[in-house]
Amino acid sequence: MKVFTGRNGEQIGFEQSPKWVRVRFGDANVADSRRAHLLLPGGPPYYYFPWEDVLTDLLEASGRTEESPLLGRAAYWDLRTGSRTAESAAWSYPEPVSDALDLSGFVAFDWDKMDAWFEEAEEVFVHPHDPYKRLDVHQSRRHVRVVVLGETVAESHSPILLFETGLPTRYYLSKLDVRMDLLVPTDTVTGCAYKGEANYYSVRIGDRTARDICWYYRYPTNPMAKIATHMAFFNERVDALYVDGIEQPRPRTRWSLD
Repeated sequence: MKVFTGRNGEQIGFEQSPKWVRVRFGDANVADSRRAHLLLPGGPPYYYFPWEDVLTDLLEASGRTEESPLLGRAAYWDLRTGSRTAESAAWSYPEPVSDALDLSGFVAFDWDKMDAWFEEAEEVFVHPHDPYKRLDVHQSRRHVRVVVLGETVAESHSPILLFETGLPTRYYLSKLDVRMDLLVPTDTVTGCAYKGEANYYSVRIGDRTARDICWYYRYPTNPMAKIATHMAFFNERVDALYVDGIEQPRPRTRWSLD
């Protein structure tokens, strides 16, 4: 992997993916490449495609530019096919920010503005998978207890533990071990590239509410099938989370409230 140090000192990875990647918009594969590259900026990855693997006749310069503190000045392109237009749906960096990282031969697409993305013959969602991120799911016999708003809302001796690179361990509990009478479903839905689509619950005790503090995957991706319908609580937001009687440190993540 080629590693580049950005203007603010951030480490950025750039490497060719071994996957055959296709991007669908309308009735066209606007990008179809066995030479797609992954940009790894420290958050979700992005696919960058060689111009030769893109239907460039569907792209029209939008006139929009945007300065990236990492990569320089981006030029944006509208995507037009049939009667449909996706404004500023693609971007490129025509001027290399340095000799170390030259993106001038590549174009990227806004994931959410496309109709579908495929790696090999399987549709993928939310963003590309990071090849350096690992998820492991294990059935456990640890004793887990969750306290929210002063009440024990979940307690289990058979949790499922999810270990994900860069994130706190998540403890998924059977609904049989959760005080479902204290939970109120919300209309919040989020997507995860690795696990699928999550639905949320708030905890309500008296006139107090801890909003969207737990979630579950009704239909997780195949590798995550063990956690289907099990409930997990944000370690960052609960009053306390005990594992084998020991209170766990409160992690600080982008889901923390303070």
